[in-house]
Amino acid sequence: MSENEVFSLVVRNICEVLPDLTEHSFKYDDRLVDLGANSIDRAEIVTMSLEALKLNIPRIELFGVKNIGELAQILYKKSQA
Repeated sequence: MSENEVFSLVVRNICEVLPDLTEHSFKYDDRLVDLGANSIDRAEIVTMSLEALKLNIPRIELFGVKNIGELAQILYKKSQA
């Protein structure tokens, strides 16, 4: 799976958790907080993404991620390891 495909996966999960964003044009620098995701929404999006990629990594490794592009990049790198 390419980094762009991981980004698309994250976007699909965002839209599943926050259906009001299905028409949003997502960019790599979009922040979940700015899109209206609360802490529970963000945790669910991350969990869904990890499960879809069959990754089992400590959530602390995702601490400090600033936007969905960074999240996709880290998930992509972890999936390649």
